[in-house]
Amino acid sequence: MTSQFTAGLTVDLATSVPTDLYINGQWVPAADGGTFSVINPANNQALTSVASACEQDVLSAIAAAHDAGHSWASFSPRARAEILRKAFELMIEYKDVIARLISLEEGKTHAEALGEVGYAAEFFRWYAEEACRDQGTFMRAPSGANNILVKNQPVGVCLLITPWNFPAAMGTRKIAPALAAGCTTILKPASETPLTALYLAQLLEQAGVPAGVVNVIPSKRSSMVSEVSLSDSRVRKISFTGSTEVGRLLLAKASERVVNCSMELGGNAPFIVLEDADMAVAVDSAMVAKMRNAGESCIGANRFYVHHSRAEEFSSGLAQAMKALVLGDGMKEGVDVGPLVNASTINKVEQLVDQAIELGAKVLTGGSRIAGPGFFYQPTVLVDIPKHADILREEIFGPVAPIVTFTSQDEVIEAANDTVFGLAAYVIGANVGNALAVAEKLEAGVLGVNRGFISDPAAPFGGVKQSGIGREGSQDGLHEFTEKKYIAIDW
Repeated sequence: MTSQFTAGLTVDLATSVPTDLYINGQWVPAADGGTFSVINPANNQALTSVASACEQDVLSAIAAAHDAGHSWASFSPRARAEILRKAFELMIEYKDVIARLISLEEGKTHAEALGEVGYAAEFFRWYAEEACRDQGTFMRAPSGANNILVKNQPVGVCLLITPWNFPAAMGTRKIAPALAAGCTTILKPASETPLTALYLAQLLEQAGVPAGVVNVIPSKRSSMVSEVSLSDSRVRKISFTGSTEVGRLLLAKASERVVNCSMELGGNAPFIVLEDADMAVAVDSAMVAKMRNAGESCIGANRFYVHHSRAEEFSSGLAQAMKALVLGDGMKEGVDVGPLVNASTINKVEQLVDQAIELGAKVLTGGSRIAGPGFFYQPTVLVDIPKHADILREEIFGPVAPIVTFTSQDEVIEAANDTVFGLAAYVIGANVGNALAVAEKLEAGVLGVNRGFISDPAAPFGGVKQSGIGREGSQDGLHEFTEKKYIAIDW
């Protein structure tokens, strides 16, 4: 295992990135003066301090979004589209700056961060095009008594809560369709990664987004932000990406006022290698599905099921590929895997691996954290996993691949579906028809067949069971921010 580490800041964030709240088109400190530190996970040192919104700030953001709502909804679809297109162009123009921010506050490598920026920007471009295609319907009622006119209207003020693992993409995936639909927004970014969101607010202002349409309020008091927002009658929608546990709490709170909800929650993605799999495709796809963002992805492969006749070949190939990865500060050249985001994340990964080993799992490579100030965990491959090990039941969110074997397709389908989650799944098999047949039986919202990268702004993204409600991306993502109005009329 190769390691590269560096300490200290490489960019003066205080002079290049806003650190106040963005409310009603103004950069303002928290009303109570509160701040919190943003930590670089590569060295566990503070990058800078950011304003921490209090209750008064949340109410100010709601008021700003509400007051701007009618005006923004009255913008023509083309006018909204042109602003979104400009936002796309600005993200591409400043992609290196955004990528550096992502690497510094989240930990991913600069190459991965650049990839995220490109993916994130595509949501602005996609919804710039979809803004003008938000079609209603018109038809004559079958009875002939009247005409049926159906139009889509913006749902209203939207609370958007995003996670830390993709700070640019999770923000644009929500902001873009909301703005395209004519909604106004309050973005609460994860406290681990607020700088990217604040920089995006600056770009959106430059793109022409009017004051109050997008408000960004970082805060260490996440539960307060959601409590205040969901208790306010002016807030009509919540779109949340995060853990299933928090999602349940938000759904319970939203039920008190029957607030419109979209939830993209936890996952436990199975990665299935069938008997006839092309092994090069299997290993390459596994590396992408597992190691994207050091395994900190909701659609990351979490459980590897390999046909018993191919298990040794796959396990050794994957272990060899994982062992060759360079672990270190994502800002450095030549690094393949950056740090995990914080202490709690690496502690959970360590606990899951240690328990599996205690229960009899064998380590092919990795298996421990790296000593140092940052949150680095070795890329790890485990075999001989007992079926009752927690690592097969819980979302790992780290660079660890637990491998188990199967003998029949019915067996592996049953095992893959034996979870409360249903976000992503992967199937590798040379007989595409058979691989598709297996994929169709898996309880998941997004699937990859013979590929490890599956996200696309043009495709509907979301889960089944306790992995979520609703879809992001595609035209479905736009409709999450609209409500249908039916008018019966005759002339």
